[in-house]
Amino acid sequence: MTIIPIILSGGAGTRLWPLSWGDHPKQFLPLVSERTMIQETLLRLKGLELGSPIISCGEGHRFMVAQQIGEVSEKKPTIILEPMAKNTAPAIAAACCAAMKQDKDAVVVVLPSDHVIADVPAFQNAVKAAACNAEKGALVTFGIVPTFPATGYGYVKAAGSETDGAYTLERFVEKPCLEKAQEYLASGEYAWNSGMFVFKASTFLDELKVHNPEMAELSIAAFEKAIVDTDFIRLDKDSFGKIKGDSIDYAVMEKTTKGKVVKLNAGWDDVGSWSALYDISKKDENQNVIKGDVITLDTTSSYIRGGKRTIATIGLDDVVIVDSDDSLLVAAKGKIQDVKKIAETIKARG
Repeated sequence: MTIIPIILSGGAGTRLWPLSWGDHPKQFLPLVSERTMIQETLLRLKGLELGSPIISCGEGHRFMVAQQIGEVSEKKPTIILEPMAKNTAPAIAAACCAAMKQDKDAVVVVLPSDHVIADVPAFQNAVKAAACNAEKGALVTFGIVPTFPATGYGYVKAAGSETDGAYTLERFVEKPCLEKAQEYLASGEYAWNSGMFVFKASTFLDELKVHNPEMAELSIAAFEKAIVDTDFIRLDKDSFGKIKGDSIDYAVMEKTTKGKVVKLNAGWDDVGSWSALYDISKKDENQNVIKGDVITLDTTSSYIRGGKRTIATIGLDDVVIVDSDDSLLVAAKGKIQDVKKIAETIKARG
C-alpha cells in the first residue's frame, strides 16, 4: 500500500517568539534536532511505502518548503500555495485533490509540520494500522494516550473494543477544565486530539461533500483552476477566497459516521511553547536546557537559548531566555504562555 504524506505548514507559531515569527515560523527551525521540524515530520515516515509528499503552505514560505523538503525527500514534492488562511479543512481538501492525481485510490496521512514524536517505530505501526482501516473506508484520527490531565488539548472519545488496531470515534471534546480532564484521564476512554489523520483522499472528499458541500465545491474548484507556477501549485484565489474557513474537526470529523481512533503512545508533543520544549529536552545536572554560547552560575531549571552573542546568567531559577538576531526574551517559565501577547503587541506596532 502506498501512503501519500500531506503536511500542513501554514501556522505562525507565535508562542515560540522571538525565534518563531513572521517569515520563519517554528516548523522551519531546528528546535529539537539538527533537522527542522518540517523535515523531521517527513523523515519519521521513512521506511514506509510512500508516494510523493504534498505540502500545503502560504505564499511567503514556498521557497523554504521547497528547499527544506528537497533536502530530505527522495521524491519531488507537490507544494500547494494557499492564497490566504482558511483553516485546515479546505487545505486538506485541496491536497486530497492533488493526491488523487497521483493515485485515485490514494491513502493519505495528514500531519501538522510542527510536532515531536520520540518513538518513531511506534508511530509507524500506528500509521500502518490506520491505513488498513482507511482502505476499508474509515476516517482515522490518532488519539494520544494522555499522561496527565491536560487542559491545553482537545480530546477524542474512543468507544467499543479495539478492532484491527482502531476504536470507534464517538466524539470530540473541547479543551476541558482541570476537573473534567482528570475524569477523562481516569476513564481510559479519552485521548488527546493529535490533529493527525489517515484516510483515502476520495473518502474525505465524499464526506466533505455530504457535511459541507459548499466548502467541498469551492476547495475542488480552487484546485482545478489552480495555476502551475514552476514547482508550485497556486490555488485559485477567487474560489478559495469564498470559502468559509473551518477545521477538519468541525467540518467533517465531528459529523462523520466513519470515524475511527488509533491510540498512539509514542512520546508525542506539539511543542506549543518554550516550556513544552524545555519539558522534552535533555537537561544538565542543574536541570537546565542550554543551547548556544551560554555561561550559567547558580542557575537552575531554566531554558536558555543563545544566538550570536554570549548569554551569562547568575542566580536564576525557572526562567526562559531566548536570544535572536533582533530580539531577546526573558520570562518566568510559569508565565511563558503570555509570549503570544508580546508577539501580538509587536505585530500591532507594525
